[in-house]
Amino acid sequence: MLKWTDKQREYLQKATHRWNFKIGAVRSGKTFQDKEDIIARRIRQRKGLDGLVVLIGVTEATIERNVLRPMRDKFGSELVGNISKNKVWLFGEECYALGAEKITQVSKIQGASFKYVYGDEVAKWKKEVFDMVKSRLDQDYSLFDGTCNPEQKNHWLKEFLDSDADIYIQHYTIDDNTFLSKTFIENLKKEYKGTVLYNRYILGLWCNAEGLIYRTFADNPKKYIWTKKKKDNNGNETEKYDLPPGYTIIGIDYGGTKSGQAFVATRISYDFTKVIALATERHFGDIDPDKLEELELNFILKVMYKYDLTVDDIFPDNEETVLIRGLRNACERKGIYATVRGSKKVPVNNRIDCERTIIAYGIFYYIKEECETLVEALESALWSDKPGKDNKDERLDDFTTDIDSLDAFEYTFERYIPQITDVVEMRRKNNVWKSNNMD
Repeated sequence: MLKWTDKQREYLQKATHRWNFKIGAVRSGKTFQDKEDIIARRIRQRKGLDGLVVLIGVTEATIERNVLRPMRDKFGSELVGNISKNKVWLFGEECYALGAEKITQVSKIQGASFKYVYGDEVAKWKKEVFDMVKSRLDQDYSLFDGTCNPEQKNHWLKEFLDSDADIYIQHYTIDDNTFLSKTFIENLKKEYKGTVLYNRYILGLWCNAEGLIYRTFADNPKKYIWTKKKKDNNGNETEKYDLPPGYTIIGIDYGGTKSGQAFVATRISYDFTKVIALATERHFGDIDPDKLEELELNFILKVMYKYDLTVDDIFPDNEETVLIRGLRNACERKGIYATVRGSKKVPVNNRIDCERTIIAYGIFYYIKEECETLVEALESALWSDKPGKDNKDERLDDFTTDIDSLDAFEYTFERYIPQITDVVEMRRKNNVWKSNNMD
């Protein structure tokens, strides 16, 4: 028989409203009960009734990773199927699994009636998606279960939660999860101490962003220096760095008149347990395309020769198609056979979340003598005190901090965020915290 925390038992008893929310700290037990019991219970209770069952996450991939995969592990593939064309079989019923990042995905079923909706990370949805869900919960038995971490005080979801709608809300702090080890909780509190994320992710409070983004790194940047060196035949360390087998990727951010041209080279191990910044540069001034190509090629060749490796991919800012084409041709002329294509431009806050986790879980390192600009950028990056679009947190970008180097670095790993996230989740499960042992 499953054991529940006090909060989880309370939810089973009281979450009978049209809207039911669990809001608060990370790792506080908000979603565990949903995957183990609530979703299956809601679907079975409404079997045979009119309307659709819909599961919505930030993306279809996050619904698979956060919800369906754990349910499949528990109930088996006969009861929990795989997503195909936005549909998935759950407990004998055809359901929809959708990403809220694209309104077009959800609009496919806009005219339908919803008898049950499960919402994952609701505060990160587009408001239009949530508004559409409100209009579709049109049966007397229609019901919504949702979870999220808090965001800005004036977030659109907070406004809804403060309304007089038929809503049941549970508030969670990290200490509500009595199944977590005390060591894990104390370490998590230390990671977020002194940042806005402590209030949100530990205390579960709605509050505005402020201050340093990467305080853990800024407090002790020396902790993340990669020191492992190759050894000669006598077992003595050489000047060459011992890097893990992996991908070598270069990110390039093209600045304007006030910002700089930033280059960052990164080594990502094949198992995604190491993300190592190898070299960074930033150039200012009126640089014409020919001079820019020369700087880019010199940086690429420096990385190849210093570390005795080949470059796999080069990802410049995807908005500069002419410069990308020029760099691709220049690489071909020099015999550099890397793939050159535009950056993916994953949303900035998703990239920031990934940076914070690779710092927290002993995945990020840098080469001291080659990464001065990136280190300074991570030490000084700030949240803007004004919320951005949809009242989301926004990184300060007023030319007082080095956003260019951060963008270039993020272009190197953004395509691998799902794989890195899987590694982090495994370390969380195994209580592996800041394992900077480089073994």
